[in-house]
Amino acid sequence: MPVSPKPPASPTPAVAPAVRRVIVDEGSAGQRLDNFLLRELKGVPKTHVYRVIRAGEVRVNKGRAHADTRLELGDEVRIPPVRLPERVEAAAREFVPAREFPVLFEDDHLIAINKPAGVAVHGGSGVSFGVIEQLRQARPEAKFLELVHRLDKETSGLLLIAKKRSALVALQEQFRERETGKTYAALVWGDWAENKKVIDVALLKFTGSDGERWVRAVENSHDPQADQAKRSISLVKVLKRLKGASLLDVTIKTGRTHQIRVHLAHAGHSIVGDPKYGDFEANRAMARGAHRFERMFLHAKRLRFVHPSTELELELQAPLPPECEKLLQDLSP
Repeated sequence: MPVSPKPPASPTPAVAPAVRRVIVDEGSAGQRLDNFLLRELKGVPKTHVYRVIRAGEVRVNKGRAHADTRLELGDEVRIPPVRLPERVEAAAREFVPAREFPVLFEDDHLIAINKPAGVAVHGGSGVSFGVIEQLRQARPEAKFLELVHRLDKETSGLLLIAKKRSALVALQEQFRERETGKTYAALVWGDWAENKKVIDVALLKFTGSDGERWVRAVENSHDPQADQAKRSISLVKVLKRLKGASLLDVTIKTGRTHQIRVHLAHAGHSIVGDPKYGDFEANRAMARGAHRFERMFLHAKRLRFVHPSTELELELQAPLPPECEKLLQDLSP
């Protein structure tokens, strides 16, 4: 007898998202409920997170809570089932490569790495992933990894990452209060004047016609946007005079966006290789000529701060990348 074909197997039903109950650990203690959920529900739109909080679907220790509720160690947070839109799920599945970076210091509270130039510190604005996403992928056992501060994609050097929320809060407070010493190595075009040691010029952020974020110097009180500019101070010291360039130590007393790049360019000495505020023709000649130097010469070389746990002062240093060292040798008189 002919064998009847088997009916096709029924597709396995999709597993519906389930309620999760998460116990607040040391890394999340002290965090606001909304920020905690945004981390736990990666990819879920903020509007949806706030909606489920307002609806009472999120519970802390079985009681209703507000977005600004501060979580305490040992709290139980009920996280309702949330289904992501298909496009968000697809984005969440996007491959992020695991990557470690050169470690300059590490303990139970923080990591200091030497970030390479050309790598964003985090994803966003057209960048799928950055240092923090790659590091989390490389350390899946880490319960907490967050950026303490930021560096431009084109800038190399010292970058701090907190391993505990308490460390993050303490270090960011130091950065806000300007209690950290941040010094950068910058190679600029031309001969920097020895007596030009302080740049105290206000800076203003704006969006250009290209849709990109820009910063400009505002020195004139008659500037129509002078009241919107923020005072910005950079201290400059000449380390070495080279052929057609000067190597500077720049210590920032304020931490404005693109501060060093704009201050130095405004002083008439743009940073070698700066693609945004620099000398385009000189940069192109440097990249295509014998030196083959194709990055911006700005490096976060030294950082001084108080350790968030031991309260001892730490001073960390990041060595210059090989390509920067080579260029300095090439330009030595």
